[in-house]
Amino acid sequence: MERRTIGATALAVGAVGLGCMPMNWAYSTSRQRGDESARAVHRALDLGVSLLDTADMYGPFTNELLLGRVLKERRPDAFVSTKVGLLVGEQHIVANGRPGYVKRACDASLRRLQTDVIDLYQLHRADPEVPVEETWGAMADLVRAGKVRALGLCAVGARSGRRSGARLHDGTVRQLERVQQVFPVGAVEAELSVWSPEALRTLLPWCAARGVGFLAAMPLGNGYLTGTLTPGQGFEPEDLRARHPRFTAEMMAANQPIVAGLRRIAARHGDAVTPAQVALAWVLAQGRHVVPVPGTKQERWVTQNAGAADLRLTERDLAEASALPAAQGSWE
Repeated sequence: MERRTIGATALAVGAVGLGCMPMNWAYSTSRQRGDESARAVHRALDLGVSLLDTADMYGPFTNELLLGRVLKERRPDAFVSTKVGLLVGEQHIVANGRPGYVKRACDASLRRLQTDVIDLYQLHRADPEVPVEETWGAMADLVRAGKVRALGLCAVGARSGRRSGARLHDGTVRQLERVQQVFPVGAVEAELSVWSPEALRTLLPWCAARGVGFLAAMPLGNGYLTGTLTPGQGFEPEDLRARHPRFTAEMMAANQPIVAGLRRIAARHGDAVTPAQVALAWVLAQGRHVVPVPGTKQERWVTQNAGAADLRLTERDLAEASALPAAQGSWE
């Protein structure tokens, strides 16, 4: 697979990554199978999909444990990205950016992942009670200690409070400007897809101008852009899509023209090409510093997603994908 680089330290990864969250968290909990997920990770590594994206909160903790079983055998094949800063309670999630906690959490992640170094350690969310510079400074200490190779920041969520008239990623850019003064940012992770292109306006250019890698989260629109979901099909109560405004039966039906457009583009490249591969290829075309990280827990989808790295969209394809109807339904 084509290789891309993350950050100024030029850490090399496969052009397509693997989001591991669905294996243990947030999606179809009744269909989560540890052995099946482990096979999916092995398949990803076989195909050159080296970036494995996880977090201590996924499970919580169980996703790192699952990856640890694979990494025990295949650590040289993998680029490990995990996250810190969020704690999961019974009914809520809270941020914790205290330096002492960050350092303890890193040691715990290293144990669960069965490795002596994390390739990319990301701040999942800034703690409003702790200056982000203090949290980032503690993370920088982990780099100096040899426990972490590079640092990353996850974008502020769409539902977070924003100033009147502010664009979606203005808050994230402000955080990035602050932490960049403490220690270099290696990568930023944020949602980017044909139905959520907001990162193209300010966040992606910010990364490109500074040699910062960009991990495109949810590049398949939480599964919608694969064309495999049926409007009104329903989701399990724990599935995040059960509460997402774009996944009501009405909005899933209203957004079908987006999938239809991806199908039209796919058809021009042959019967074997899928809407999901077109969606991923569009993300890949947004810059050499961009690595889409589609999440899945099944080998067949890992294989299909990896194939997107070989799909070369034409200028016509890219223009058509960029001109697809805006998605209806949002958090705001």
